[in-house]
Amino acid sequence: MLSFLLSAQYVEQSTSLNQEGALRLANEANLEAKKLDKKVSIAVLNNSGVVLLLLKGDNVGPHNTEASRRKAYTSFSTKNASWDLMNNAAKSKDAQNLNTLPELLLLGGGIPIFKEGELIGSIGISGGGSGENDHNIAKKTVENLGFKIAK
Repeated sequence: MLSFLLSAQYVEQSTSLNQEGALRLANEANLEAKKLDKKVSIAVLNNSGVVLLLLKGDNVGPHNTEASRRKAYTSFSTKNASWDLMNNAAKSKDAQNLNTLPELLLLGGGIPIFKEGELIGSIGISGGGSGENDHNIAKKTVENLGFKIAK
């Protein structure tokens, strides 16, 4: 019993989005996009940054699929909305080079997903007509399902 208790200190306890959650987020994102008469590509990552879901929107340009994944990764990796990161990087000479990192995409549409203060995944939206639309679709999607977009 003592060895079990000692080994517990070496194991991470975490909560993560699962496949069912990713599908529900995608459905909600499509509903939010429809309110703007848009179709979007959607990416959902789990708490390790692994893609759970990647959907190309009907009649949405093929580049948007990869953009949605990179937006989701950017928000996951930085624990910030990619829209906010883009705006903050534009104002900071020191942060302007963030756009040179291969996986980061400083465009609106990526939102981290928190539950009870813990990062459980992220969502990326692309193809909504603008970075601001993509950001708002992603933000509303997360909030509509009762999750938080910040710790």
